[in-house]
Amino acid sequence: MSRTGGKAETDSSSAGSERLAELPIHSETSFPDYRHEVERVWNHNSAYWDSSMGEGNDFVNVLCWPAIEKLLSIQPGQLVLDVACGNGLTSRRLGRLGARVVAFDVAEEMIRFARKRSTDEDGEIRYFVLDANDEKGMAKIDEGKFDCALSNMALFDMAEIEPLFRSLFGLLKPGGRFVFSMMHPCFNQASSALFGEREELDGEEVMTYGVRVSGYMTPTMFSGRALGGQPLPQPYFHRPLYALLNVGLQVGFVLDGIEERAFPSTHPPGRRELSWGPNFSEIPPVIVFRMLRP
Repeated sequence: MSRTGGKAETDSSSAGSERLAELPIHSETSFPDYRHEVERVWNHNSAYWDSSMGEGNDFVNVLCWPAIEKLLSIQPGQLVLDVACGNGLTSRRLGRLGARVVAFDVAEEMIRFARKRSTDEDGEIRYFVLDANDEKGMAKIDEGKFDCALSNMALFDMAEIEPLFRSLFGLLKPGGRFVFSMMHPCFNQASSALFGEREELDGEEVMTYGVRVSGYMTPTMFSGRALGGQPLPQPYFHRPLYALLNVGLQVGFVLDGIEERAFPSTHPPGRRELSWGPNFSEIPPVIVFRMLRP
């Protein structure tokens, strides 16, 4: 599970654009057989991911972080849990806002890069190697109750999400916030494809850009590469919105904030015409949720 960078190349190209053959679909939201595969792949890819992502890309800076910062509404001194922190990109941003940060990732190599990148200027950050699906391990995080938790572009990397939501409900204070960003499951997933159509309208040639979606309702595991040149394909776990949100609602969380994020029409174009960017300013590749613990 990871990754704070977002599923896209740094030129805002299509997330998970290199898709491999889909694997068997599930009728539930959990894919427990792939937990160890997630850990193995992200440990293997960590060096490439860290060097390519660094401190962020367009998906982070333009789409994810503005919504995260707004929905978290961090106050100095608050205790924040950064779930699946990857190379610590969001952990450092939280620390510079004055938060006291506890951050973890399933990939030990990712945590090594996170510690290497962090300095005293990034504030108070403690990094751990931990699987978000390990409820016993999560329960041992002895930091007191958290004011909020963040998971940036990571839930679709997790073979299971039910244990995480259960753990967070116990770790957060009453009124605590859980904010999570992700690839939009309606428009940016294995069964979607960007397209451009050229046509003549009133004697003028015009281009229409959009997204074709051939599947959505069934939770599915598939493999793909988020970044061009990434050594190993990573498992992705598609969950439709109803299935995703019901996991949190059934635990007891209350949904109270949603942001759908698209690149503005003024955003610089990427290297490819059919990549997430200004041509798709009406279609959000990213969605961000906030859930509250009553």
